[in-house]
Amino acid sequence: MELLLLGLSLGFGIGALLGLLGGGGSILTVPALVYLIGQQPQAAITASLAIVGANSAVGAFFHSRQGTLNLRVALLFGGAGMAVAYVAASISKHFDPTVLMTLFAGLMLVVGVLMLTRRNEHTISMTEPALGRVLAAGAGVGLLTGVLGVGGGFLIVPALVMLIGLPMQQAVGTSLIIIAMNSLAGFLGHLGGPTFDFTLIIIFVTAGIAGTLAGSRLAMRLRDSQLKSAFAVLVICLAVLLLIDNLPSVIF
Repeated sequence: MELLLLGLSLGFGIGALLGLLGGGGSILTVPALVYLIGQQPQAAITASLAIVGANSAVGAFFHSRQGTLNLRVALLFGGAGMAVAYVAASISKHFDPTVLMTLFAGLMLVVGVLMLTRRNEHTISMTEPALGRVLAAGAGVGLLTGVLGVGGGFLIVPALVMLIGLPMQQAVGTSLIIIAMNSLAGFLGHLGGPTFDFTLIIIFVTAGIAGTLAGSRLAMRLRDSQLKSAFAVLVICLAVLLLIDNLPSVIF
């Protein structure tokens, strides 16, 4: 019973974060499954892809009903990113994982500070952003994802806001489609690996659907600047934690 309640609570929280901010699912789900549920890391990664992918797809549906999703941008951005990430993935093997995580944390810190300090009064609310800009931004995020081995909303949402010019609410919904695409590709690639607990996935996804609905509705109630600041603060906090965990090993 305790494990069930823990799974429902964690699933709801992860879903709410995805629905509200369009990111944060994978970077929280894997540690939760490993340290709180007790799964092996490889099984946790596979389960996380299923949980985050399903909740992102549901969250994207909720955002589409609210009019805060740009499907054209999502498909173009996600397609370009997946193609470049696949090619760039071979580069990451030439670097130490700790160094890569430190670089990612540094990137998150810079992005978080920029989003927190850069006002969005001049953000362009375009229904059809330029094709070249969308493809270039998607390719850039795909490059970083392939090299650093991480990605998700922490890279996608800032790119959609600062490079393409989507309002924050629309960037959140659009990000969820892209995360769902990437998660599906990753999940299919892990099917031949360690077995995973399908019942646990169902528990997380079921609670996550409720959380995603709550998060997406809350996103509509917040001003663009409030949502952007909340995202930036979360990114900065996670960046600091990653730097504390990895930077000493790089320096010493």
